[in-house]
Amino acid sequence: MDLRGSIPSFIKITDGKVHDVHMLDVLIPEPGSFYVVDRGYLDFSRLYSLAQLLAFFVIRAKHNLAARRIYSHQVDKATGLICDQTVMLTGYQSLRDYPDKLRRVRYFDTEKNKQLVFLTNCFSLPALTITLLYKSRWQIELFFKWIQTASAHKIILWHF
Repeated sequence: MDLRGSIPSFIKITDGKVHDVHMLDVLIPEPGSFYVVDRGYLDFSRLYSLAQLLAFFVIRAKHNLAARRIYSHQVDKATGLICDQTVMLTGYQSLRDYPDKLRRVRYFDTEKNKQLVFLTNCFSLPALTITLLYKSRWQIELFFKWIQTASAHKIILWHF
């Protein structure tokens, strides 16, 4: 979804048996673009491929992420930010799949009363911007809800 509008810039229709992460295999990344995805896309080898193609990603980390902090950046905790860190993965497979540094941003979402942890390969944007990019991902969820509603109405109309 291009955040400057409400029309997707990439659509691939599959049956329900195809896992979301496989879409990263057919996507042709644009250098400098951001790919903001949910945890279903957490595959470090695929994310590393995106990074190698000079694209950026923002993804929620899983709770069991094995990583070592290399550096902590200053954050304004009044914004909800808890920490902004440069990390290296420490799990054998994940480090093999993503052998470069990552950025880990922890944020407390007061609307959901929940702590969120994001991973990104973008080190140039402010940490709060990373959280806002992820929050904007909700637009795609609204788009899918609209598609489902529109499809249901068409099916009903076709049956009359």
